[in-house]
Amino acid sequence: MNTLLWVIVPYLSIVVFVGGLLWRYRYDKFGWTTRSSQLYESAVLRWGSPLFHFGVLLVLLGHVGGLVVPKSWTSAAGVSEHAYHLAAVFLGTVAGLCTLVGLAILIARRRLVGPVFTATTRNDKAMYVVLAGVIVLGLVATVRATALGPGYDYRETASPWFRSLFTLNPHPAAMAAVPTGFQAHVLVAFALFAFWPFTRLVHAFSAPIGYLTRPYVVYRSRDTRPRPGLRATRPGWEGPQR
Repeated sequence: MNTLLWVIVPYLSIVVFVGGLLWRYRYDKFGWTTRSSQLYESAVLRWGSPLFHFGVLLVLLGHVGGLVVPKSWTSAAGVSEHAYHLAAVFLGTVAGLCTLVGLAILIARRRLVGPVFTATTRNDKAMYVVLAGVIVLGLVATVRATALGPGYDYRETASPWFRSLFTLNPHPAAMAAVPTGFQAHVLVAFALFAFWPFTRLVHAFSAPIGYLTRPYVVYRSRDTRPRPGLRATRPGWEGPQR
Protein backbone atom coordinates (compact mmCIF):
# COMPACT_ATOMS: atom_id res chain seq x y z
CA MET A 1 0.00 0.00 0.00
CA ASN A 2 2.85 2.41 0.75
CA THR A 3 4.31 1.74 -2.69
CA LEU A 4 0.92 2.32 -4.33
CA LEU A 5 0.15 5.56 -2.50
CA TRP A 6 3.58 7.16 -2.29
CA VAL A 7 5.32 5.91 -5.46
CA ILE A 8 2.83 4.85 -8.14
CA VAL A 9 0.20 7.55 -7.50
CA PRO A 10 2.71 10.45 -7.44
CA TYR A 11 4.53 9.31 -10.60
CA LEU A 12 1.24 8.65 -12.39
CA SER A 13 0.01 12.10 -11.42
CA ILE A 14 3.21 13.75 -12.66
CA VAL A 15 3.05 11.88 -15.99
CA VAL A 16 -0.60 12.88 -16.52
CA PHE A 17 0.21 16.45 -15.49
CA VAL A 18 3.12 16.91 -17.90
CA GLY A 19 1.60 14.85 -20.72
CA GLY A 20 -1.74 16.58 -20.34
CA LEU A 21 -0.18 20.03 -20.59
CA LEU A 22 1.73 19.04 -23.74
CA TRP A 23 -1.38 17.48 -25.29
CA ARG A 24 -3.53 20.48 -24.39
CA TYR A 25 -1.03 22.91 -25.87
CA ARG A 26 -0.67 20.84 -29.03
CA TYR A 27 -4.32 20.15 -29.76
CA ASP A 28 -6.33 22.75 -27.83
CA LYS A 29 -4.52 26.07 -28.03
CA PHE A 30 -7.77 27.98 -28.47
CA GLY A 31 -9.12 26.34 -25.31
CA TRP A 32 -6.01 27.29 -23.31
CA THR A 33 -7.74 30.12 -21.48
CA THR A 34 -9.30 31.12 -18.16
CA ARG A 35 -12.66 31.60 -19.89
CA SER A 36 -12.97 34.83 -17.94
CA SER A 37 -16.40 35.88 -16.69
CA GLN A 38 -15.42 39.45 -15.86
CA LEU A 39 -17.80 40.80 -18.49
CA TYR A 40 -20.72 39.31 -16.57
CA GLU A 41 -19.75 40.68 -13.16
CA SER A 42 -16.71 42.54 -11.86
CA ALA A 43 -17.52 44.04 -8.43
CA VAL A 44 -17.30 40.77 -6.46
CA LEU A 45 -14.52 39.47 -8.71
CA ARG A 46 -12.44 42.50 -7.75
CA TRP A 47 -12.35 41.20 -4.16
CA GLY A 48 -12.23 37.45 -4.61
CA SER A 49 -9.66 37.17 -7.40
CA PRO A 50 -6.78 39.10 -5.74
CA LEU A 51 -7.33 37.31 -2.42
CA PHE A 52 -7.26 33.92 -4.10
CA HIS A 53 -4.33 34.52 -6.44
CA PHE A 54 -2.05 36.25 -3.93
CA GLY A 55 -2.90 33.60 -1.35
CA VAL A 56 -2.10 30.79 -3.79
CA LEU A 57 1.20 32.44 -4.68
CA LEU A 58 2.25 32.63 -1.03
CA VAL A 59 1.12 29.05 -0.41
CA LEU A 60 3.13 27.89 -3.41
CA LEU A 61 6.26 29.70 -2.25
CA GLY A 62 5.84 28.26 1.24
CA HIS A 63 5.50 24.71 -0.09
CA VAL A 64 8.52 25.11 -2.35
CA GLY A 65 10.58 26.37 0.59
CA GLY A 66 9.41 23.63 2.92
CA LEU A 67 9.53 20.67 0.54
CA VAL A 68 12.42 21.51 -1.78
CA VAL A 69 14.87 23.30 0.53
CA PRO A 70 16.51 20.79 2.91
CA LYS A 71 16.44 21.43 6.63
CA SER A 72 20.23 21.49 6.75
CA TRP A 73 20.32 24.45 4.36
CA THR A 74 18.18 26.71 6.56
CA SER A 75 20.20 25.66 9.61
CA ALA A 76 23.43 26.53 7.80
CA ALA A 77 21.93 29.92 6.92
CA GLY A 78 21.46 30.64 10.63
CA VAL A 79 17.68 30.10 10.76
CA SER A 80 16.78 28.18 13.90
CA GLU A 81 14.13 25.47 13.80
CA HIS A 82 11.91 27.44 16.17
CA ALA A 83 12.07 30.59 14.06
CA TYR A 84 11.42 28.65 10.87
CA HIS A 85 8.48 26.84 12.45
CA LEU A 86 6.87 30.05 13.72
CA ALA A 87 7.27 31.82 10.37
CA ALA A 88 6.03 28.83 8.39
CA VAL A 89 2.96 28.30 10.58
CA PHE A 90 2.02 31.99 10.77
CA LEU A 91 2.57 32.87 7.11
CA GLY A 92 1.19 29.55 5.92
CA THR A 93 -2.00 29.93 7.95
CA VAL A 94 -2.54 33.52 6.79
CA ALA A 95 -1.90 32.58 3.15
CA GLY A 96 -4.17 29.55 3.42
CA LEU A 97 -7.00 31.59 4.94
CA CYS A 98 -6.66 34.25 2.24
CA THR A 99 -6.78 31.55 -0.43
CA LEU A 100 -9.80 29.89 1.18
CA VAL A 101 -11.71 33.16 1.61
CA GLY A 102 -10.93 34.20 -1.96
CA LEU A 103 -12.03 30.82 -3.29
CA ALA A 104 -15.24 30.99 -1.24
CA ILE A 105 -16.01 34.41 -2.73
CA LEU A 106 -15.37 33.13 -6.26
CA ILE A 107 -17.54 30.04 -5.73
CA ALA A 108 -20.38 32.12 -4.22
CA ARG A 109 -20.14 34.50 -7.16
CA ARG A 110 -20.41 31.65 -9.64
CA ARG A 111 -23.46 30.25 -7.86
CA LEU A 112 -25.33 33.48 -7.15
CA VAL A 113 -24.67 35.54 -10.29
CA GLY A 114 -26.95 34.18 -13.01
CA PRO A 115 -24.83 34.75 -16.14
CA VAL A 116 -21.68 33.50 -14.38
CA PHE A 117 -23.47 30.36 -13.18
CA THR A 118 -24.77 29.72 -16.69
CA ALA A 119 -21.21 29.88 -18.04
CA THR A 120 -19.97 27.41 -15.40
CA THR A 121 -19.41 23.88 -16.72
CA ARG A 122 -19.35 20.55 -14.91
CA ASN A 123 -15.60 20.56 -15.36
CA ASP A 124 -15.42 23.88 -13.49
CA LYS A 125 -17.53 22.53 -10.63
CA ALA A 126 -15.34 19.44 -10.26
CA MET A 127 -12.22 21.60 -10.35
CA TYR A 128 -13.55 23.82 -7.57
CA VAL A 129 -14.36 20.79 -5.41
CA VAL A 130 -10.86 19.30 -5.76
CA LEU A 131 -9.17 22.68 -5.29
CA ALA A 132 -11.21 23.45 -2.19
CA GLY A 133 -10.44 19.97 -0.84
CA VAL A 134 -6.69 20.56 -1.12
CA ILE A 135 -6.89 23.92 0.66
CA VAL A 136 -9.22 22.78 3.44
CA LEU A 137 -7.29 19.58 4.14
CA GLY A 138 -4.02 21.50 4.30
CA LEU A 139 -5.41 24.09 6.72
CA VAL A 140 -7.09 21.49 8.93
CA ALA A 141 -3.95 19.36 9.11
CA THR A 142 -1.80 22.39 9.97
CA VAL A 143 -4.17 23.69 12.65
CA ARG A 144 -4.59 20.26 14.24
CA ALA A 145 -0.84 19.67 14.35
CA THR A 146 0.14 23.12 15.63
CA ALA A 147 -2.74 24.77 17.48
CA LEU A 148 -4.37 21.61 18.85
CA GLY A 149 -1.36 19.31 18.97
CA PRO A 150 2.31 19.25 19.88
CA GLY A 151 3.35 20.25 16.37
CA TYR A 152 4.74 18.28 13.49
CA ASP A 153 8.00 18.68 11.57
CA TYR A 154 7.17 17.58 8.04
CA ARG A 155 10.70 18.40 6.92
CA GLU A 156 11.88 15.19 8.60
CA THR A 157 9.49 12.94 6.64
CA ALA A 158 7.41 14.45 3.83
CA SER A 159 10.14 16.73 2.49
CA PRO A 160 12.81 14.00 2.02
CA TRP A 161 10.16 11.76 0.44
CA PHE A 162 9.11 14.51 -1.96
CA ARG A 163 12.69 15.20 -3.03
CA SER A 164 13.34 11.48 -3.45
CA LEU A 165 10.66 11.34 -6.16
CA PHE A 166 12.70 13.64 -8.38
CA THR A 167 15.96 11.78 -7.79
CA LEU A 168 14.16 8.61 -8.99
CA ASN A 169 14.93 6.94 -5.69
CA PRO A 170 11.61 7.17 -3.80
CA HIS A 171 11.35 6.39 -0.10
CA PRO A 172 7.68 5.50 0.53
CA ALA A 173 8.41 4.40 4.08
CA ALA A 174 9.06 8.03 5.01
CA MET A 175 5.37 8.83 4.43
CA ALA A 176 4.12 5.94 6.56
CA ALA A 177 4.65 7.90 9.78
CA VAL A 178 3.08 11.10 8.49
CA PRO A 179 -0.21 12.05 10.19
CA THR A 180 -3.35 11.04 8.32
CA GLY A 181 -4.41 14.64 7.73
CA PHE A 182 -1.20 15.48 5.90
CA GLN A 183 -1.40 12.22 3.93
CA ALA A 184 -4.91 13.10 2.75
CA HIS A 185 -3.73 16.59 1.81
CA VAL A 186 -0.87 15.16 -0.29
CA LEU A 187 -3.07 12.61 -2.09
CA VAL A 188 -5.74 15.15 -3.00
CA ALA A 189 -3.00 17.54 -4.15
CA PHE A 190 -1.70 14.90 -6.58
CA ALA A 191 -5.27 14.35 -7.78
CA LEU A 192 -5.45 18.09 -8.47
CA PHE A 193 -2.20 17.98 -10.46
CA ALA A 194 -3.55 15.12 -12.58
CA PHE A 195 -6.78 17.05 -13.18
CA TRP A 196 -5.00 20.38 -13.78
CA PRO A 197 -4.25 20.16 -17.55
CA PHE A 198 -7.89 19.53 -18.38
CA THR A 199 -9.31 22.56 -16.57
CA ARG A 200 -9.13 26.32 -16.80
CA LEU A 201 -6.18 26.16 -14.37
CA VAL A 202 -3.86 25.78 -17.36
CA HIS A 203 -3.77 29.57 -17.57
CA ALA A 204 -1.25 29.46 -14.72
CA PHE A 205 1.33 28.40 -17.32
CA SER A 206 0.51 31.16 -19.77
CA ALA A 207 2.86 34.03 -20.44
CA PRO A 208 2.72 36.60 -23.27
CA ILE A 209 6.22 35.74 -24.47
CA GLY A 210 5.12 35.76 -28.10
CA TYR A 211 4.43 39.48 -27.91
CA LEU A 212 8.18 40.08 -27.66
CA THR A 213 8.92 38.48 -31.03
CA ARG A 214 5.75 38.93 -33.08
CA PRO A 215 5.97 41.22 -36.14
CA TYR A 216 4.50 44.68 -36.21
CA VAL A 217 0.87 44.99 -37.19
CA VAL A 218 0.67 46.91 -40.46
CA TYR A 219 -2.37 49.12 -40.96
CA ARG A 220 -3.21 50.25 -44.48
CA SER A 221 -6.25 51.61 -46.24
CA ARG A 222 -8.53 49.31 -48.20
CA ASP A 223 -9.05 52.06 -50.77
CA THR A 224 -6.16 51.79 -53.26
CA ARG A 225 -7.56 54.28 -55.78
CA PRO A 226 -5.36 57.34 -56.30
CA ARG A 227 -6.74 60.57 -54.88
CA PRO A 228 -5.93 64.05 -56.22
CA GLY A 229 -3.39 65.89 -54.11
CA LEU A 230 -2.43 62.84 -52.06
CA ARG A 231 0.66 60.72 -52.31
CA ALA A 232 0.03 57.29 -53.79
CA THR A 233 -0.34 54.54 -51.20
CA ARG A 234 1.65 51.34 -51.28
CA PRO A 235 1.40 48.03 -49.46
CA GLY A 236 2.94 48.02 -45.99
CA TRP A 237 5.48 45.35 -46.83
CA GLU A 238 7.06 47.30 -49.69
CA GLY A 239 10.10 49.41 -49.01
CA PRO A 240 10.34 53.13 -49.73
CA GLN A 241 10.27 54.18 -53.37
CA ARG A 242 13.52 55.44 -54.83
